[in-house]
Amino acid sequence: MRPSTDVLIGGALPGAAAGLVAGAVFGMAMLDIGLLPSIAQLVREDSDAVGFIVHMAVALLLGSAFGVLVWRQRPGVGGTLFWGLAYGTFWWYLGPLTLLPLFSGDGLTWDLPAAQDSLPALLGHMLYGISAGLAIVFFRWVLGSRELVYTFSRDSVLRGAAAGLASASLLGACLAAQGRLLSSAGLSAGDSLGYAWMITLLIGGVAGVGFGLLSRQPSDGPGTALIRGAIYGFILWLLIQLTLIPLIRGEGLAWDLNAVQENFVTYAGYILFGAGIALFYEWLGGFGRLLFGDIATGTEQEGVGTQGLRILGRTLLGGLIGGLLFSVVMWRIDFLPNVAELVGSSSEVTGFFVHMGISQAVGASYGLLFQRQSYGLGSALGWGVSYGFFWTILGPLTLAPVFLGSTPQWTTEAMGQVFPNLIGHLIYGAGLGVTFYLLEARYSPWWITRTQTLTDLAARRQEQALSAGPALWTAVIIVGLILPVLLGQLTEARPAYG
Repeated sequence: MRPSTDVLIGGALPGAAAGLVAGAVFGMAMLDIGLLPSIAQLVREDSDAVGFIVHMAVALLLGSAFGVLVWRQRPGVGGTLFWGLAYGTFWWYLGPLTLLPLFSGDGLTWDLPAAQDSLPALLGHMLYGISAGLAIVFFRWVLGSRELVYTFSRDSVLRGAAAGLASASLLGACLAAQGRLLSSAGLSAGDSLGYAWMITLLIGGVAGVGFGLLSRQPSDGPGTALIRGAIYGFILWLLIQLTLIPLIRGEGLAWDLNAVQENFVTYAGYILFGAGIALFYEWLGGFGRLLFGDIATGTEQEGVGTQGLRILGRTLLGGLIGGLLFSVVMWRIDFLPNVAELVGSSSEVTGFFVHMGISQAVGASYGLLFQRQSYGLGSALGWGVSYGFFWTILGPLTLAPVFLGSTPQWTTEAMGQVFPNLIGHLIYGAGLGVTFYLLEARYSPWWITRTQTLTDLAARRQEQALSAGPALWTAVIIVGLILPVLLGQLTEARPAYG
């Protein structure tokens, strides 16, 4: 088959069909929130019908382009979903914030008020990308694409269900501690606590099965799975908390600024929920291989203890570098006394040493989760920054309040208060990831030739560049930076650090 024909059948045609499906989903959402007349303005009309026709034509073209993109990338099922999320967000920037106002004669609308007004369009474009990703997987499978061979696996379903139930139990406990389990999981005001728990566990089981079906390809390790799970949790937040539950309640889409701010209390919870599903799923798979798999001989000549010491040394230095970079941010925003509160002090010096101790502990966990997953400075930055964002959710918003005798602070106010801390965590993650990679890349075991090492490294670097890794890193920036800024409730008070 000629390359042009291959691109058409494997990319453009499935993408066009997926664009129509995703466009229909997005179009119905736009009808609900009243955005179709703004699309009709492209052809100097203002009716819903004309807006829907124009919207579907654009959706068809964008879907075709997306199909060619993922055909060239050749990601798996989950990777296609994450690329869809990134693709939809890109077109929010290029469409509602740029091209649409230019065509309407309003000029560029690149300011915070315009972006906040366009928040429903952002969520809609994300939904379009997610729907297009799922649809293109289905259509490529129907067309018999050689790049996507998908079969049903009972093991993936069972592992996913168990992981989802375990993670949902933890999420439910956190929400119950904040008195938000009923409002977050219950479908009506009169529901009982037991009914809310049943809904929470049901969502957990279904979400876990979904993650299992999306993760049929082997993961590079628990670190990659953690970030995939965190972004999967955000997708669940959009689909379930902001879309399905309000629709079932008869309230319409919860996509406007006030509604999203009100539901932000579950934003951190869903991210940790998805990360928990991924880690439980990964650990259950490892436990199964330990019980039922053959003992792998491999080519490594080092024992587990020697490998562990090497990883520990790299992470200690990486945590030191990242912690020092982070401490500069903390000093500039006068945050070190808040850190000292974790040990009952208010001294900046005490706060610095507590902060460095935490930096070392988080660095050690990075080494265990992300060893041999960075094949260049780009991927080292990607995974490091992603892990830094994850610890913003797990640390200042979750663990620190619990250690100080309170409950997790999953609100827009708390997110605004720790926003400088978020920037510090991203800088910390960047320093940690790059340092760990530079140390890991220098290691050249004697039993593997240098030529073979470089060949394997180049192959893995190319494979990662074509995987969902870049899409995940992009999604972290979207989820971690754009939404908190758009929801914009910045205040001067600062919660405790973690």
